[in-house]
Amino acid sequence: MNDYQFKIVKIAGDFEWHVHEETDKLFFVLEGEMIIDFRDGRVKISKGEMYIVPKGVEIKPSAEKECHIMLMEPGSEVNTGETEAE
Repeated sequence: MNDYQFKIVKIAGDFEWHVHEETDKLFFVLEGEMIIDFRDGRVKISKGEMYIVPKGVEIKPSAEKECHIMLMEPGSEVNTGETEAE
């Protein structure tokens, strides 16, 4: 939609620290529960809840158990922001 993609993904465990410099990032939890760590705190998002991370904020998403989420971001956005995958 308007150069944005809605991505349905499953996550489990820790993701790497990263930042999206040019765009906000929307997380919507479809099933389960996830955590988004920030350098100065964290937020827990449960089924049916949504959270928008402002552009330029460093995050580390994680989930103790498998969690199904929908992401909304520009189609050209790499899932780790400016961080190169190892």
